[in-house]
Amino acid sequence: MAYTQNLLDLSVKPDGYHIQTRPEMMKYIPDTAKRILDVGCGQGLFGYQLKQKLNAEIWGIEIDKEAGEIARTKMDKVLTGDLTDLVRSIPDKYFDCIIFNDVLEHLADPFSALLLIKEKLSGDGIIVSSIPNVRYFYNLRDLLIKKQWKYEDAGILDKTHLRFFTQKSIIEMFISLGYEIITIEGINPIRLWKFNILDFLSFGYLTDTRFVQFACVVKPK
Repeated sequence: MAYTQNLLDLSVKPDGYHIQTRPEMMKYIPDTAKRILDVGCGQGLFGYQLKQKLNAEIWGIEIDKEAGEIARTKMDKVLTGDLTDLVRSIPDKYFDCIIFNDVLEHLADPFSALLLIKEKLSGDGIIVSSIPNVRYFYNLRDLLIKKQWKYEDAGILDKTHLRFFTQKSIIEMFISLGYEIITIEGINPIRLWKFNILDFLSFGYLTDTRFVQFACVVKPK
């Protein structure tokens, strides 16, 4: 299952990219989790908040060396480099929760990554992920009305994204890899009253396009 160039060089990302706190994802981390791995931990702010809240042992993986060095001041252990290269340094059956906040879309082969990391979960361990929604309303509008697919420095069409997901394809991916979906729900919804009318007229067909991302919690079957 080896694969190369799994994650693009994120060291050229805009200022602030590695210091996101993601408070909307905090509720998906169980209070009982005592050993947590944050893949793509950036400068460690999310992990630091978890450590303060749960008094848990927090590990991180970060491909950007400078961000990783900062994360080491906030977390118990941080490994820098590509997940595939580091997987042997991660203990098996150890973590109660493994986090992929806006990471899977940067991977050339997220399927292999999720298979590799499965062995690192404890008996009741879960994976928590935040994944951008390519069917987001404004993204569809630009594609269908403006005939535009414009890559950006950040966001759904981040120029470093290698994979694109919908709610349906997220579910299919995890199920195909032997995971059970515990929760999948939209986060960061569109704030536009006209959208409610469109959604009503489409008999709910556009409901999933309301959300920038989906938060997903899964566990091995």
